[in-house]
Amino acid sequence: MKRYFTAWLQFVLCVVLFICFTGLLSILNTPAVIAQENMVNYTLSDLRNRDFAHQDLHGTSFAGAEMQRANFQGANLSGTILTKGSFLQADLSDANLAEAFADRVIFNKANLTNAIFTDAMLASSRFFEADITGADFSGAIVDAYQVKLMCDRADGVNPVTGVSTRESLGCPPG
Repeated sequence: MKRYFTAWLQFVLCVVLFICFTGLLSILNTPAVIAQENMVNYTLSDLRNRDFAHQDLHGTSFAGAEMQRANFQGANLSGTILTKGSFLQADLSDANLAEAFADRVIFNKANLTNAIFTDAMLASSRFFEADITGADFSGAIVDAYQVKLMCDRADGVNPVTGVSTRESLGCPPG
């Protein structure tokens, strides 16, 4: 009887060790970030003069990043977090910034030609001397003062959405 019990106990221990070992192997072989697959975090990074043209960067965080003169031409920045970032003199022409969280962002002197800002959060962001020709701000939250300034120079129709810049900003006819 004792011999039977010892053999049974050894079998149970082997099964438990096997399960623990395979579980440990599966944990070690799992990518570090499962939920945020293909996502890079550029929070507080110095990205001045970097080239991100035509890259798929949706869902990425650029919060507090310095992106002066960076090239984001044709990039997919939809759903990104841009809070307190600086795109001073950056090229965002043809970029998709739909549903971006871009509060307190500096877009001064940036090229925003044909950019898509639909449903973006742009509160307290600045667009001084930015080229907004063909940009679509439909559904975006933009400070009234910035809208007034942008309406003075708003022109063009976005080639993707078919919406005029003036219409998307709610500019008065003229």
